[in-house]
Amino acid sequence: MTQPDMNQLMQQAQQMQAQLQEAQKEIVASVVTGEAGNGLVTMEMAGSGEVKSLSIDPKIVDPEDIETLQDLVLGAFTDANNKLQNLAQEKMGPLSQGMNGMGF
Repeated sequence: MTQPDMNQLMQQAQQMQAQLQEAQKEIVASVVTGEAGNGLVTMEMAGSGEVKSLSIDPKIVDPEDIETLQDLVLGAFTDANNKLQNLAQEKMGPLSQGMNGMGF
């Protein structure tokens, strides 16, 4: 059994590192939109996790029912966060699988 060429392995590792960094930049530069209540509450979240905007349709604002509004805001946040995680998996998944195949 021959030893793998260390120079080739290092070159592959450097390429992988560059691809991971590029994917991370793309994720941070992205913005996803989470929704709840069929779009009555929407939230834009940057790839960094920062909430960029929150929109609440006035027709769901009921001073007698704050709990529903709170649930919808949390729902929009959860939806945005899930979309961000899916985006990260989409961008990083193939790269991390490649690194596992290289013995990392």
